[in-house]
Amino acid sequence: MAHERASFDEGRVNEAIETAQRHSNALRQESGGSPVLTDGALSVAAECVSVTVHNGEVCLSLPLGIGNVCLPVPSWVPDGEAAKACIDICTKWGVPCGVEVTVSIAGEKIVSKGFGCSC
Repeated sequence: MAHERASFDEGRVNEAIETAQRHSNALRQESGGSPVLTDGALSVAAECVSVTVHNGEVCLSLPLGIGNVCLPVPSWVPDGEAAKACIDICTKWGVPCGVEVTVSIAGEKIVSKGFGCSC
């Protein structure tokens, strides 16, 4: 039997994207439309959700069309352990191009994985 996948609030994801777009637009305005000495990459925190370890993994439903993923956790983390999964929206010049997921237990990072462009 598959366990439930935690998902992230679409509104919070959209707010992170809007924040990145505002930043990109401000850079363009400050430079008068000239190329800015930056690669345009920006990572914006979107949300953290509570998750539970099941069969040595944490499963999530990711936004931006990425879909369902399961991330492995170390074997010393017992099934049923409460964890926190956070996503950052990765953008290039204000355009979303991926996410980075970090899973933590008691404030300690257990696993981190990027999907799409790097943050």
